[in-house]
Amino acid sequence: MTVYLVGDIGATNARFALVDAKGSLIRAADLLCRDHPTMADAITSYLSAVNGAAPQRAVLAVATTPRDDRVSFTNNPWQFSITELATHLGIGDLQVINDFHANALALPHLADADVLKVGGGEPIQHAPMGVLGPGSGLGVSTAVYAAGRYKAVPGEGGHVTMAPADDRESAVLSALRKRFGHVSAERVLSGPGLVNLYRALCEIDAKVPDDLTAEDITKAGALGACDYAGSAVDMFCAMLGTVAGNLAITLGARGGVFIAGGIVPKLGGTFARSQFRERFEDKGRFRDYLAAIPTYVITRPHAALVGAASLLNDD
Repeated sequence: MTVYLVGDIGATNARFALVDAKGSLIRAADLLCRDHPTMADAITSYLSAVNGAAPQRAVLAVATTPRDDRVSFTNNPWQFSITELATHLGIGDLQVINDFHANALALPHLADADVLKVGGGEPIQHAPMGVLGPGSGLGVSTAVYAAGRYKAVPGEGGHVTMAPADDRESAVLSALRKRFGHVSAERVLSGPGLVNLYRALCEIDAKVPDDLTAEDITKAGALGACDYAGSAVDMFCAMLGTVAGNLAITLGARGGVFIAGGIVPKLGGTFARSQFRERFEDKGRFRDYLAAIPTYVITRPHAALVGAASLLNDD
């Protein structure tokens, strides 16, 4: 049986699957990046566990923007040459794309059961769709309909300048500018960004912060165990609404805006009850325009692998 390889590699996890002749994912597995010194080692480990032979074709979605032949991750120490990796592994046709390029490609393939709708609005057929996702960083991409199908438009929208929507956010961003200079959306809308929000909220109230991870903050916030952790989660959701609304109004994303990444699905009801949707629509004279655009949380595991696999059938 002929099978191909797809991968979705971020700062923390390297997710792989094989793609069968029908285009379906099989033998999906998640590996920790820290357990493997290089990309080649991670792929070899996966193939050894599930198949043993190198496939002739592969698509890898990576949490950075590939530049010519070189790939250097933004939040992961791995670096590699695409041609050298293909030669080393014996892969005849290796494509490397941005991970949110893959997420955008997945959007047309998602069913109702793969997403959780937040708020109102209904999608317009063949209209642009946007996707963004907080994880170790903040990925952003677009899917546009052309020549009878959706195509992805990759970008680096996670590094746009974060704008405040109220005085409290202004104070937080002012504190973060003293530390970082430029404060991008990723500085607040990511795992490290959630920690930045928590520490900045403590700082502006002259409180000594505890040494909490992003996971600690979300758990403490959900349990009501720490007011500042709860405030950080609330601000995170609201700011994500601001950025998602900016993306929608910039793209004309009337096909919907989708939230991917590893953080938001874990927030569950906290996210659904948050200010995300209100802030998404809070665009003054364009409130009605935004209110008509649906927003969704992607709950399907390995959605980026679905998008990567779609390129293997794009002949």
